[in-house]
Amino acid sequence: MNVQVENLEKNMAKLTITVDAAELEKAITKAYNKQKNSISVPGFRKGKVPQNMVEKMYGAEIFYEDAANIIMQDTYPQAYDESKLDIVSQPKIDITQLEKGKDFIYTAEVAVKPEVKLGKYKGVSVTKIDSKVTATEVNNTIKAELERAARTVTKTGKAAKGDTAVIDFEGFIDGVAFEGGKGENYDLELGSGSFIPGFEDQLIGHKAGEDVDVEVTFPENYQAEDLAGKPAVFKCHIHEVKGKDIPKLDDEYVADTTEFETVEEYKASVKERLENNKKAEGRRAQEDEAIAKIVEDSEMEIPDAMLDYQVENMINDFANNMAQQGLSLQQYMQFTGMTMDSFREQVRPDALSRTQSSLVLEAIAKAEKIEVADADVDAKLEEMSKQYGMELDQIKNLVGESEKESMKKDIAIEKAIELIMDNVKESARKKATKKADDAEADAAEEKPAKKTTAKKTTTKKTTKKADDAE
Repeated sequence: MNVQVENLEKNMAKLTITVDAAELEKAITKAYNKQKNSISVPGFRKGKVPQNMVEKMYGAEIFYEDAANIIMQDTYPQAYDESKLDIVSQPKIDITQLEKGKDFIYTAEVAVKPEVKLGKYKGVSVTKIDSKVTATEVNNTIKAELERAARTVTKTGKAAKGDTAVIDFEGFIDGVAFEGGKGENYDLELGSGSFIPGFEDQLIGHKAGEDVDVEVTFPENYQAEDLAGKPAVFKCHIHEVKGKDIPKLDDEYVADTTEFETVEEYKASVKERLENNKKAEGRRAQEDEAIAKIVEDSEMEIPDAMLDYQVENMINDFANNMAQQGLSLQQYMQFTGMTMDSFREQVRPDALSRTQSSLVLEAIAKAEKIEVADADVDAKLEEMSKQYGMELDQIKNLVGESEKESMKKDIAIEKAIELIMDNVKESARKKATKKADDAEADAAEEKPAKKTTAKKTTTKKTTKKADDAE
């Protein structure tokens, strides 16, 4: 096998891979052996038709596609290694010569990791994070925990927001029932927003045993186009109304359900937990802010193929997460009314941000000559053993050399982030995000305010290399 490398524009490269004719012949024979049991020729039993007879009857080309795939699966990983390129995309394959008796030649166009011209990465200014926790936040958290601990009880009175109505329903448009608009014994939490806007509100104020005609209009962007924008009537029967019996917060409840003895101790613990969460969230926010500023001050040219590969990785990760929740990617698309093309476009900005962040952090690790010792890997493996409740030796046996190398790269990036954060400069916020609670001592008697949830940030990940041919 011979590999020639041609550097292209915009951090792309073309590998021209030439495989001896003898290897092509072997691959054609493998393809024949793979297919022979499905080939029927009068006078021969299946699987007994000679290869040369099949090729005379159908042409030698009958085995070319399988043979080409066999060769490329075997040779592309070798070509990847021989090229010495830092490849960051799946290859775009093009077969340039495939003929019996001649060398097999194909090309693989790939994206190469771009060089990064780093800007300022020490002394980056980030917004100072206020980790103070107010009494109102503590009370809101405790209220939410009490609601989660509430018992479900059957109500004899009218349904209210937050109650669950057990209903049968059937939808009609112009008096005709439509497909998918019927359900029985469905538990609907009123106010959850899980049904069409306006549906749940019309059940509030009704009791078990009542029949209710719910009149709604499907949204214009509803995923089922035959229903979008149309008025409908849902005939509903309420079987049961279930409310929440929220426990009373007192010393007895705290002693029975927590590790603490008094409400005061419990509140102090909740406050400490919220402070730790705020500090962790603040740290992540500052990391994201610092990295974004470094990216903005750096120069790199990211090839489209590299970005496409990151997009596909993110979609695959999303699909796996959906599958764990019992939902396929296709079902998600139906529910949201999205197409794969529109989903890719939605993911693309985040994919670009992740790719840029990865490249910058790798460049910083290289510039600072950050080294990862075996002890660093062992410490990470020990963390994993605690996380998964496994013996350290078991974890070590499961992690191969390639996984360890990947871990080393991740650890180097973590160290690069630590270096950045050790050198940041904090600046005060330009505007306060929420009013301070000046009367914290009296907040236990205050009516809890609506809680503002901090936006969740994501940890940047390195882009995975392509190891296999398409």
